[in-house]
Amino acid sequence: MLDATARKLIDPPLNRLGHALARRGVTANAVTLGGLALGLAAAVMVALGAPGLALVPLLLSRLADGLDGAVARATTRTDFGGYLDIVADFLFYGAVPFAFAVLDPAANALPAAFLLLCFYVNGTSFLGFATLAAKRGLETTAQGQKSLYYSAGLLEGTETILFFIALCLLPGWFAPLAWGFGALTLFTALARVLNARHIFH
Repeated sequence: MLDATARKLIDPPLNRLGHALARRGVTANAVTLGGLALGLAAAVMVALGAPGLALVPLLLSRLADGLDGAVARATTRTDFGGYLDIVADFLFYGAVPFAFAVLDPAANALPAAFLLLCFYVNGTSFLGFATLAAKRGLETTAQGQKSLYYSAGLLEGTETILFFIALCLLPGWFAPLAWGFGALTLFTALARVLNARHIFH
């Protein structure tokens, strides 16, 4: 819901930084993999009992997630780069709830499992929509220039980042936050399915 607005604010500085990195020979795929490494490091820190400190690599990983596209736009966009980006995103999104389950299995395992289920359903609705949109030649730049068709929803990348920040700042509230965010994620998936029925029927 907030991605389109956020892109207007963050794209100009990201594009400038992306051009600077591209001039130094940094590739978009290298930025993607670096961001994934930072995101997984944040998850490890959560699992080891330092969710507050995990905020630093977590935020840096999300910066890299926006920066890889800027580098790609400054050089050459490739289908594999877009594919690698979405795989890295999904791995990161799954690693954080799993890390909180490891941190406190008794309190967090069930809500983490529910959250991962919701992410799984929402990811399927997102990728399925993108596949059919590509088949029909549909395009959108509402969330910036992307390799895949990004269907908007109630919860998008911006909301998920804010949610992960809240989890790191309030780890004791993981369970209620996970149940609530998971429910909203399912609503997002349902809305996307209904939209797909309308467009692809």
